Amino acid sequence: MPLSHARLWKALDNLARQQGLSPSGLARRAGLDPTTFNPSKRFGPGEPPRPRWPSTESLTRILETTGVSLADFAALADDAPDRPAVIPMLGLARAGEDGFFDDAGLPVGDWDQTELPRPRDGLFSLRITGDSMAPLYREGDRVIVDREADQVRRGDRVVARLSTGEVVAKELAALTARTATLASINPDYPARVVPRREIEWMARILWVSQ
Repeated sequence: MPLSHARLWKALDNLARQQGLSPSGLARRAGLDPTTFNPSKRFGPGEPPRPRWPSTESLTRILETTGVSLADFAALADDAPDRPAVIPMLGLARAGEDGFFDDAGLPVGDWDQTELPRPRDGLFSLRITGDSMAPLYREGDRVIVDREADQVRRGDRVVARLSTGEVVAKELAALTARTATLASINPDYPARVVPRREIEWMARILWVSQ
């Protein structure tokens, strides 16, 4: 089946997902402008909108960067990309019961599932420095942050960028119309009350990898 406009962009999105990247991240990795593969670039003006195709040069560069052949790239147009990645999930109390792990320690039996975040422009990873959040987050841990998540709430673990340029990982202990209280897990570090006007953005932490 020929690569139509829709199937070609589908293959490109699948390639980005396969590499653990968003389309913008894939463009950056290939040394292209981050907006090269944005959805807004896929159609031009007109009624109906005029389809735009990625250039041969941009396709060549992402194939070289990822080591994917043209045939494998074409096959990605037929892949089913929209199914979210899921892993087995079980409560800690039930995990202590028999029948949920095999001899190798791998999950067996009747588990629930939890959905992993799929790569997108608002999802990124940061490496923890310092010990203000120890023992929850330690030096060198990597946290996955979602800028597109719903509004942060009290009790969320967050990353905040301040107007000074400082980026901190904290727990949102309190939030008012004027201030945010950013607390540390490590008792050696006092909570910080920061005026909201000094917070450029604040995003919820989804996962941590140690």
